[in-house]
Amino acid sequence: MDSASASTHAYDDVRRTASRAPRALATEAVHAGRDDLARQGLHAPPIDLSTTYPSFDSRAEAARIDAFAATGAEPEGPPVYGRLGNPTVARFETALARLEGTDSAVAFASGMAALSAVLLARASTGLRHVVAVRPLYGCSDHLLTAGLLGSEVTWTDPAGIADALRPDTGLVMVETPANPTLAEVDLRAVAHACGSVPLLADNTFATPVLQRPAERGARLVLHSATKYLGGHGDVLGGVVACDEEFAGRLRQIRFATGGVLHPLAGYLLLRGLSTLPVRVRAASATAADLARRLAADPRVARVHYPRIGGAMIAFEVHGDPHEVIAGVRLITPAVSLGSVDTLIQHPASISHRIVDAQERRGAGVSDRLLRLSVGLEDVEDLWGDLRGALGAGATADPVGRGAAVV
Repeated sequence: MDSASASTHAYDDVRRTASRAPRALATEAVHAGRDDLARQGLHAPPIDLSTTYPSFDSRAEAARIDAFAATGAEPEGPPVYGRLGNPTVARFETALARLEGTDSAVAFASGMAALSAVLLARASTGLRHVVAVRPLYGCSDHLLTAGLLGSEVTWTDPAGIADALRPDTGLVMVETPANPTLAEVDLRAVAHACGSVPLLADNTFATPVLQRPAERGARLVLHSATKYLGGHGDVLGGVVACDEEFAGRLRQIRFATGGVLHPLAGYLLLRGLSTLPVRVRAASATAADLARRLAADPRVARVHYPRIGGAMIAFEVHGDPHEVIAGVRLITPAVSLGSVDTLIQHPASISHRIVDAQERRGAGVSDRLLRLSVGLEDVEDLWGDLRGALGAGATADPVGRGAAVV
């Protein structure tokens, strides 16, 4: 077999693994996207950094380009051009689709690039109206509210989704648990209320370790892959898990707009998936412990921790939240989340600053709310740092009671 044929075989084999029999989540996390490696004499996935690929048959190449333009299906055979597809990125897409239980996944340069592609895909068919439930990630909220991509949004609560639908509604969007309040919605009920309108569920906080929205009726599952999927704070990326029909449209949007995931990022994200279940479960156990301790602390007014569990905590303090941010020493005061180290931030100042203040507060994002992304450190070390930071800027509850976990 010549080198070109070997490359074709390997690239196609990665994509065919998406149709294999189901395996346990922990097994998929380690093996999905890598099933062809042993047959190639490899153990670690290779990184293909090529931007373009040779082809001596220009007639066949034209036919492949035409086929992609018609359906957005991945071209058969070797890659064509880095903006159309990349073997390393394809491995990550295959693996993520397996973990989320969908036909396909399409990766992008960031979570916002992924959401933008979804909005453009719907708007291109004349369906510009979006029904959304607050809170969402602040930049997602801004993208919808500002109409930067020509979309129009109706904000509602989960019970009002059906009444908010219009003939030109192209999408319903929810985030559960939500950023940053960790509010949860019943995905099955929401999917039922959507009728034939696609439901997009942002699953960044939960990851497929805690929930798989496609099993509950969501047609589109969005991730900021920068967060838990990467898991180490060193890669930007976004991905949409979905059926193959919608994936084809997203690939066409990605090709036209250029929001592609770099191959090195694809490699890092695939590597991150292999430890995703272990990281999420370990961090979740620590977070649940910290949530209980925060709820018992009289300097804390309220603790938000989702019923589904997870490694995210939101809590409101009686005192000055900015002093708490300034008071941490072990915990890193920074935006983002889902890393192996613990991060804390003040949403009203940073991640949700771009959202109108009245709308932000109405969605439960109070000015005293802090968001904690729990990492893999020892719980006693984290609690010691939090306890000291709370003492730096907190005013105790005048009746001396701790907060309830909600």
